[in-house]
Amino acid sequence: MSILNIGTRALLANQLALQTAGNNVANVNTPGHSKQTVVLESVDGAFSGAGYYGNGVNAATVIRAHDEFLTRQAALTKAIAASDAKRLEQLKQLEDLFPGGTTGLGAAVSDMLNAFSDVVNAPTDLPARAVVLSRADELAARFRTSAGNLLGLQQGIQSELRVVAGNINDLAGRIAQANAQIAATNGSGHDPNQLLDQRDQLIRELNALVQTTSIPAEDGTIGIFIGGSQPLVLGKVAAQVSITADEFGDPAKSKLQITRNGQSAIVEDGNLGGGSVAGLLRFNNQDLVDAGNLLGRMALAIGTKVNEQQTLGLDQTGAPGQALFSLGPLPTGLPASANTGSGSMSFSIQTTPTNGATALAASDYEVVFSSGSTGTVRRVLDGQTVPFGSVPVQIDGLTLDVAGSPATGDRFLITPLRNAALAIDTTFSSPRNLAVASPVAASAGTANTGTLTLQSLLPQRADANLTQTVTLTFTGTGTFDVTGTGTGNPTAVAYTPGQPISYNGWALTLKGNPKPGDVYTVAANAFPNTSAGNAEAMLALRDLAMFDGAAVTDGYAGLMSSIGVRVQSAGFSAGISESIASNVETDRSSIAGVNLDEEAAKLLQFQQAYQASARILQVSQTMFDTMIRSLDF
Repeated sequence: MSILNIGTRALLANQLALQTAGNNVANVNTPGHSKQTVVLESVDGAFSGAGYYGNGVNAATVIRAHDEFLTRQAALTKAIAASDAKRLEQLKQLEDLFPGGTTGLGAAVSDMLNAFSDVVNAPTDLPARAVVLSRADELAARFRTSAGNLLGLQQGIQSELRVVAGNINDLAGRIAQANAQIAATNGSGHDPNQLLDQRDQLIRELNALVQTTSIPAEDGTIGIFIGGSQPLVLGKVAAQVSITADEFGDPAKSKLQITRNGQSAIVEDGNLGGGSVAGLLRFNNQDLVDAGNLLGRMALAIGTKVNEQQTLGLDQTGAPGQALFSLGPLPTGLPASANTGSGSMSFSIQTTPTNGATALAASDYEVVFSSGSTGTVRRVLDGQTVPFGSVPVQIDGLTLDVAGSPATGDRFLITPLRNAALAIDTTFSSPRNLAVASPVAASAGTANTGTLTLQSLLPQRADANLTQTVTLTFTGTGTFDVTGTGTGNPTAVAYTPGQPISYNGWALTLKGNPKPGDVYTVAANAFPNTSAGNAEAMLALRDLAMFDGAAVTDGYAGLMSSIGVRVQSAGFSAGISESIASNVETDRSSIAGVNLDEEAAKLLQFQQAYQASARILQVSQTMFDTMIRSLDF
């Protein structure tokens, strides 16, 4: 009977091998399927007087081609690639919101300021003034449109984050179910290959959303952790993730929160590693906020500076100018949820010793109190920290003030630029209200004998003595004495042709060479209708260093450059991480993937072995029949 047993075992073993090869071919395009191989083993031989004779073959088990290290690396590199690709995708959308050329915001800034040149040439021309107001309206509208586009992009990102969180919960739940099924097979002595493949595939899909760490347990389950140590799946139970506000309740920022057994914890962005959720959060909480701050700084700085200059001038009726732009209310500081004191924070544009509009940084600020009136201010953009020993605090053109009594450890987030671009608008529509006239005028002495001539006289800042009479009496070609209210009456002041002479909030620029006794006087403007001195000052704002040392008209170029650099850097990172992930996946697939040529060869091999096994049974039957017939005699 041994040859019959050998043939039967061989037939069954080769049938299983054929079945396994056929299963590999059938699943060649199934995501996550690992190549399976039947493990064949010899049956222990039986002893006879002539030695040990074999008893054929058994199919011991079926194993899958699997490399634990490459599987983990493939999931990790996929997570990093997904994060970089998602951030790059969003940055490209952000870049599209800030076009260059004549339709860009930079052109609108230049057009508005350049429009004052026609007013300088014809201060009484109402159409020229109307063009300025039209350009101001267009500038404000483009600011609002850009800010609205940013807000729409932010809302889209936050919506996508909620969808991704739901997908993470779904995959975590399915991994927990797979864990339960795998644990139920524990003790059988055989691996549930299909279940293991399915779980590995789910883990790879999960890593595309959020980077995970996997730790196997003795019962065959795998623990899944995110953010370094936060358990997402433990055994058969999955936690839930959600998108929530940060500790300051900042509506522009989002955080990933994980909840397990009724306890919630925030997963910090820096601990997430990779996955599309990490890329989305980085874009939302950093790139998008920084772009909003750059845009808001332009609106707040330009609006503030133009308003300041407008209020220094006189309109067509001779009345002091009113602000050209409304900028909306400045937001108050956002308190941290853990604050215990009664303090609150507010801020304003610094007014002394000079206007702070030219010193604004495109950043939020975090204030931490070590007592009721001392602490540190951290510029979020670059992390620079400045201590303060009293309030109010001046930093980057802002004045931060405190009301109430902050407790030690209380923190506040200051977002000075957040709403400026969204709220900016013009305040009047009549060209007569445009304050293009200077409140002061300069005149040369009638007895002057030198070549002194007026180059410009620009009102530059508010001053109680702005319109008070000031007389410059030249004592030589290079010096002059000053008399007047608020000047202090200095003597032997150095004179350089073409260099501004500043007193009482105005800047006088003369050219030519004076003779001793020559006089120049600055006094209240008696003929404002024909003056364009303040329009000249508006025109001069084009070259004012305002945005990190760059001119007003270069502010938008700096914004575009900042975003462009991020797009370029993100594109480089995405290309590298995608290449690494592709190479690792290729290495994993070369081991775990199905090779159709190899499987075709196996089908032929085991088909022949199966036919040979059937031949063994046929021979065994012939021998048995011969034996039976021999017994009939």
